[in-house]
Amino acid sequence: MSRYEKAAAVAVAVMLVAGAAIFFFAPTDALQGPVQRIFYLHVSSAIAAYGCFAVVLVGGIIYLRNESLVADRFARAGALVGLIFTTVTLVMGMLWAKPIWGTFWTWDARLTSTLVLWIIYAGYLLVRRMAEPGRQAARFAAVVGIFGFIDVPVVHFSVTWWRTQHPGPVIVNDALPPSMLATFFFTMACTIVLAAVLIAIRWRIETLTDERQHIAQPATIVAPREAEPVR
Repeated sequence: MSRYEKAAAVAVAVMLVAGAAIFFFAPTDALQGPVQRIFYLHVSSAIAAYGCFAVVLVGGIIYLRNESLVADRFARAGALVGLIFTTVTLVMGMLWAKPIWGTFWTWDARLTSTLVLWIIYAGYLLVRRMAEPGRQAARFAAVVGIFGFIDVPVVHFSVTWWRTQHPGPVIVNDALPPSMLATFFFTMACTIVLAAVLIAIRWRIETLTDERQHIAQPATIVAPREAEPVR
């Protein structure tokens, strides 16, 4: 078993423990009922997505500075994993919204800005897939990833900057009892571990892909010039 397989097994194990904590340790919310349990994975996935997009940001900055292929691969890996966790965030939020708000979607500031975040990094991955691999595509994608990160604080602070339907920050407001708070922090830590492992695995895949493309490129053979006849 490789180190990546071991890391993946650990990540799956801790997520299973987090799931057990959500359903068997955390109490049922008195107002929202069982649907409130979505909160633990919903918010944890959003925070994991922030971390993934921070990897894209740092990787893009490093690549623009010294064209490090390692940084570029981390940026690509972070964008894909971040997009996955943003998708989980949106889906979990919609599943919670239906019984609480009576609808799966509303054009709330938090929801809209999160959707914009998803579109930005989906566009980042589309650029990487459609463009010819090379320095120009990597530089352009790095710029997209750097400026796209501007939406991360917009998403995070949208509930305090604007009047929204989305619930406010319950963690900083100390609105959760100790058992719920402990479950949240544990789930968040497990989700971040999972995100880190996925980035590492994806980085390895990107490395192998780059190496295979480099090997597949035919070498350019320069034919020797024919000797000019002696006059």
